[in-house]
Amino acid sequence: MRVLVVAAPLLGHVFPLMPLALALRDAGHDVVVATGGEALRVRESGLPVEDVVPANIRFGPIALRIMLAHPIVAKREMAGSGRLDFVSRMFGTVGDAMTEPLQTLAAKWRPDVVVHEPLAVAGSALGVPSIVHDVSLFDGLELTAAVGARMKAGVRSPAMVLRTAPRSILEFKVGQPMRFVAHSGNGEVPQWLAEPSGKPRILVSRSTAPGPGSGRMMAAVTKAAEHVDAEFVLVRPEKTEGLPDNVRTVGWVPLPNVLPFCDGIVHHGGAGTLLGALAAGVPQLVEPGPGDRTTHANAITGRGAGLKAGPRDITPELLTRLIEDSKLQKAAGEVRDEIAAMPSPAEVAGRWESLQRWSS
Repeated sequence: MRVLVVAAPLLGHVFPLMPLALALRDAGHDVVVATGGEALRVRESGLPVEDVVPANIRFGPIALRIMLAHPIVAKREMAGSGRLDFVSRMFGTVGDAMTEPLQTLAAKWRPDVVVHEPLAVAGSALGVPSIVHDVSLFDGLELTAAVGARMKAGVRSPAMVLRTAPRSILEFKVGQPMRFVAHSGNGEVPQWLAEPSGKPRILVSRSTAPGPGSGRMMAAVTKAAEHVDAEFVLVRPEKTEGLPDNVRTVGWVPLPNVLPFCDGIVHHGGAGTLLGALAAGVPQLVEPGPGDRTTHANAITGRGAGLKAGPRDITPELLTRLIEDSKLQKAAGEVRDEIAAMPSPAEVAGRWESLQRWSS
């Protein structure tokens, strides 16, 4: 079977699709990934990758136009209460730009089925059965419908949806469960980071997507770190000079390879990092923010598997609680075990031929 995997041109959108894409390839299916921009980095996976995003499509100018035209929508989005108004407008624009290149690719390659993440809705406008692959704690079907309603292209309803959210955090009435497997590309892990530290270790990460204030949380953690009996590791920090003795820095590293050697993680609330920490059973401190980040922070704290705080709320006491609170550790371990019990991408790929039944 020929499977076309479609993602918006952002690393955080394409990475979660790769475990299934690779499993489908290993199961003997022909797989092509269609994306663009920074997401073209997944070529390092060895899968064929097609660029279907015009060079003039940039998220910054698109977001600015939406902010100027819809200031109330923009204000709600920045406060984390915008729901889908802003994101549907932005990714509807991106989807319209991706539609024609995708249709050209589909006419040439003739896929049997398309798998797309919820914000790459152009994948459902190709006249073949499509499957939505959830990549966050938002309802992928709801996201797909909201973005599709903004697009000019005719978007057909997906045949089904693959659910990666663990049910103890969020349960959906429809969809096929599939285990979330963290993927963040290739990269070297320093030896000292691939083994336990003599002290509890807290990883501090930030978004791969540019945006205002992206370094504030890392700066706040760094300021409080010298008063915490732990080792802190800053991933891709903006500042590497004048750090406390218990703070180390590292460039790009594949987080799935690092998380098993960490006792806690502080991050921006992005879906890939959040689900990766859950899969590793690592308590997390999540910064609420625009888009899905506030929803993610609320979901994690509601399950008891983490904490939420903004940069102004970071204290040594809060960071100490992250690594010492046994209730957080217990809940994070429970969710890890729950995710491990879900069908793996390889198991789903092994049943792939039954898509013909799902799609009928």
